Amino acid sequence: MPGRFLNIFRPIVKFMPEVKAPEKRISFREKILWTAIVLVTYLVMTEIPLYGVRVSGAQDPYYYLRVIFASNRGSLMELGIQPIVTAGMIIQLLVGSGIINVDQSNPDDRSLLGGITKFFSILMTSFLIIAYIMGGAYGQALPLEKSFIIFIQLFAAGIVLILMDELLQKGWGIGSGISLFIAAGVAQKIIWNIFLPLPYEADGKAWGAFIAYIQSLFNRENPLTAFIYRTSPDAPTMLGLVATIVVFAIIIYFETLKVEIPISYARFRGFRSRYPVKLLYVSNIPVILVSSLFMDIYFISQIIWSRFNPEGANFWLNLIGNFDPITKEPIGGLAYYVTSPRHFTQFLNEPFRGVIYGCLMIGLCILFSIIWVEVGGLGPDTVARQLVDAGMQIPGYRRSVRPIKEVLERYISSVTVLGAIAVGAIASFADFFGVYGTGMGILLTVGVLNQFYQIIAQEQLSEMYPLLGRFFG
Repeated sequence: MPGRFLNIFRPIVKFMPEVKAPEKRISFREKILWTAIVLVTYLVMTEIPLYGVRVSGAQDPYYYLRVIFASNRGSLMELGIQPIVTAGMIIQLLVGSGIINVDQSNPDDRSLLGGITKFFSILMTSFLIIAYIMGGAYGQALPLEKSFIIFIQLFAAGIVLILMDELLQKGWGIGSGISLFIAAGVAQKIIWNIFLPLPYEADGKAWGAFIAYIQSLFNRENPLTAFIYRTSPDAPTMLGLVATIVVFAIIIYFETLKVEIPISYARFRGFRSRYPVKLLYVSNIPVILVSSLFMDIYFISQIIWSRFNPEGANFWLNLIGNFDPITKEPIGGLAYYVTSPRHFTQFLNEPFRGVIYGCLMIGLCILFSIIWVEVGGLGPDTVARQLVDAGMQIPGYRRSVRPIKEVLERYISSVTVLGAIAVGAIASFADFFGVYGTGMGILLTVGVLNQFYQIIAQEQLSEMYPLLGRFFG
């Protein structure tokens, strides 16, 4: 029987918009087509400006957080996947901690949980829209009718995004919409930062770093200075391009690092395998959780500042966050230290801020990694039980949970902390060198591309060998 929490939401879930699962098997070509349609739709929505909103030329205070939420300032994708990710994380933590009882082997429970996650995604969409408006993202004291028009646009776009993600996850396409949108957003930013020929008003050169650097050489500027610095420090540089390539190489290398624990089947002697424990054991989950926390802190502090402390006169409220009244940039308080320096020049000017931001990122990544291992079913005890239930054992040890758990603890505890330090350091310090798409974005993109590669390979095998398709489910 489903838990009491699930039953409370059963009447509400019936009225949620839903994408029906395909009644027959979808071919690989059809899945590619549907995936392409969803991707193109998303990219078009990122370029459609919000009606009634005029984006100023000031710096975007959420720039380094938008990349992991696949959002674009002043467009229908202003919120991106943030509501879906936040709602999904909350539900996952409640399920993993046992607060919500769900029988994962029961299709009815799984379907009901999916509906509840969708309901909370819609609820979170409404909350974030109101937070954006109240926080002054579109100007102070907007008229009620204008606020309502903005709300309707973003709410409708949020519903479309939720349904597109569900469309792919229900089997019409490949992978998940969330992963696809993140990878597409990062790829788009990288390509634009390298090759976009449109002129940038601040220095009169092209926005793309490669083209701008060639223009600098033709203008007989110092090659080293032009390589590191541009008149506008927000514009992409060739230093950022090199840093991007280096970060990609480091992350790909980290993805391959793993410890392989030998295991064998108790029923079939001589049949052995290995259980891999990757360095990035909890993947990018800690970075997403920490980034969500930082963005929530930024939201709340900006709302408090704009409503109760616009002059920055209250000492205690300044500890939460103080902002520049013109650019809306954080200039003090907790909000200042949970946002990264934007580029190498800013890091040199504000090294203390950069170090504090990096320490917060790494420390919280470690904390969230440890918590996620326990609530996400990745702990040594859970894995040991799964191996025993699957009829496996570690050669030289008894086939019981305790000895396997003790072996796993030696590795899982270490890689959980080391992996968290690695992703936290990459996510924070990579941004100081102007990495395209941000360190967090590249971390997520490498993981997504690896996931899509595995899914596509599996789909192709299923097409060629139908019996394997049944095995993969």
